[in-house]
Amino acid sequence: MTLETDATPLAATAAPPRPLSARERFERIYRILRDRICLLDYAPGSHLSEEELAQEFQISRTPVRRVLARLESEGLVQSVHGVGTIVTDVDIEELQQVYHLRLELALLVGKLSPIPRTADDLDRIRALIARCDSDVLNPDQRAFLRLNMDFFYELTAMTGNQPLREISERLYFQVARVVLKMMPQLGLVEEFTAFRREMEEVLAAAEIGDWESIGHIRRAHISMSFRRMMRHAGEVHMSGGTL
Repeated sequence: MTLETDATPLAATAAPPRPLSARERFERIYRILRDRICLLDYAPGSHLSEEELAQEFQISRTPVRRVLARLESEGLVQSVHGVGTIVTDVDIEELQQVYHLRLELALLVGKLSPIPRTADDLDRIRALIARCDSDVLNPDQRAFLRLNMDFFYELTAMTGNQPLREISERLYFQVARVVLKMMPQLGLVEEFTAFRREMEEVLAAAEIGDWESIGHIRRAHISMSFRRMMRHAGEVHMSGGTL
């Protein structure tokens, strides 16, 4: 049998994309809405219409309600009787408590089921550092937060402890939009510089497998960032913690 007669065109053998499961569609819509809230596409006080969201994502209103209920449980929206679902604002007192908890959880990343990094994992962090160098040439608030989000996902992937990952993610997105709101006061270049330093330190520790150091690095940068935020917010008697 010749090669020509045995070969089958690639296009003919390629399987069509697998349809998303109901759970995958839920997670996709949840992440899209969460990102919009954190990037201030939905500003505090905005009304989220179940009907409009259902039309946008071409689904029924039932899964939309489930997504909004999850966002409400995480403090990002609030259901108001007779009004509907409203995007919440951030309470400074609650923010301090969230940051204090994040400081303690940061140390656990390197202690609970740490996952060794592959060459590809490390390359992704290097790519984020290169992206940071590019973004800082033309600083943009949304670009900074997007970069910060992507690095956060790399960090959470370093632990195999699923409850820790879920709690860390929930707390992170509760405070993410605060940084975006305060960025004009904080200074973009200063934040890019501090963030790049954190990524470099984490990369150096990951390259030698020093997972415990990564937790301490993360904790230190969370603390410094929070102190900068409180300083610019006019708070003086604070201790705590950034993104």
